[in-house]
Amino acid sequence: MSHAKPMMTLAEVETAARAAHAGQRDKAGRPYTEHLAAVAEGVRARGGSEDQIKAAWLHDAIEDDALSLQWLESAELPARVKELVLAMTKLPGEPLESYARRIRSTEGALLIKESDLAHNTDPARLAVLDAATRARLTAKYAEVRRLLGLAEPG
Repeated sequence: MSHAKPMMTLAEVETAARAAHAGQRDKAGRPYTEHLAAVAEGVRARGGSEDQIKAAWLHDAIEDDALSLQWLESAELPARVKELVLAMTKLPGEPLESYARRIRSTEGALLIKESDLAHNTDPARLAVLDAATRARLTAKYAEVRRLLGLAEPG
């Protein structure tokens, strides 16, 4: 008789993500967890599944070194959630084209990235950045949207 550990609940995933990113700030100086919450809510509002919402909470954890790849591999999460988190993780030095291709080819990842980009390009968030950073990020996000085949927000 196997005693498989139960999968992490959405609340447990949120708690782990908040703890992992505690103390981190975004480019505007806001607590980084506000971004994670906004992306997770955006995924929920766009009709995303619970797995997609879990992945939204964790979408930057590996890339930002908030959690290790080993943590993700051993976490009691469905393979689907792990696959989505890995799809969302831009590797060091990885070209945007290859990153976008991986997101497009991973079912469900595009919805999470769309929510991520929507929050990253929120005019209120961009407004508090210095002009050079705002211009650089606006161009980068527009390029990612183009590579993903997403329409400009409007």
